[in-house]
Amino acid sequence: MNYEDALEKRIKRVCDYINHNLDLQLDLTLLSEVAALSRYHFHRVFLAYTGVSVVKFLQLARFKRASFQLAFELDTKITDIALGAQFDSSEAFARAFKRTFKQTPSQFRQTPNWPNWYRVFEFTLPAVEEDSVKVLTVAFEQTPIAYLMHQGDPQRVYESAAKFVAWRRQSRRSAIANSRTFGIPNGDPNIMEEQAFKFKICGSLHHSSTNITENEFGVKEGIIPAMRCAKATHFGSHDTLETTIYALYQHWLPKSGEQLGSHPCFFEYLNLIHEVDECDLRTDVYLPLA
Repeated sequence: MNYEDALEKRIKRVCDYINHNLDLQLDLTLLSEVAALSRYHFHRVFLAYTGVSVVKFLQLARFKRASFQLAFELDTKITDIALGAQFDSSEAFARAFKRTFKQTPSQFRQTPNWPNWYRVFEFTLPAVEEDSVKVLTVAFEQTPIAYLMHQGDPQRVYESAAKFVAWRRQSRRSAIANSRTFGIPNGDPNIMEEQAFKFKICGSLHHSSTNITENEFGVKEGIIPAMRCAKATHFGSHDTLETTIYALYQHWLPKSGEQLGSHPCFFEYLNLIHEVDECDLRTDVYLPLA
């Protein structure tokens, strides 16, 4: 391993440490020790590899968690979210949040500007190692689902997700606690025209005979068919899912001797962004096979 690779691994270790310890008091001295770098050099090395200062990265990591709490945990008080983000008061939290996202926490809770939110987090993180992805060949069983179709800007998927969550809570036809949650894109949003992008946000139904009547949310009834799949579990942010997806396509598939099926790649969210810290997210990536 050359020196550049070693530095990248150290910075990734720091990023992971921050994301797993958002409730701790973290300072440059502690984080430089995690990186095993002199504190005189650590800050500059971190900035060089991520594009943001370590202080900014730490604040953004806490703001990201707070954003999901604001958008999806409507019963959680803003004061409690502010304290969880290590602010002494909701006023200080509101000022810093507005400087970052151009919306107050109350405004974000009511109408989140997700495209602007995504732009705030456009910086580089150290890559996931290719050999960290473990792949199984599985038989996916036919699954009745309720789904909401998102179409257009992929950075507005969370708006559609919030509507689907609201439907689940209101209808109780696909309760979050005891139903599975899936996402089915119609392709790679990085290479598609914005208006061509579609994404089904899905929750499993316990009986295929469950009829979903017309509703204000636009939720419909459907099926994920039975099929053979290659399955790999992605750990961490949904923003880095493509690292696991591309590992399946670029590294596993050519060596496997398998042929691709006709159904698009899809995801099962084993836990949800408003339930756990982003670093603790687990998502199964399914690659359909012939």
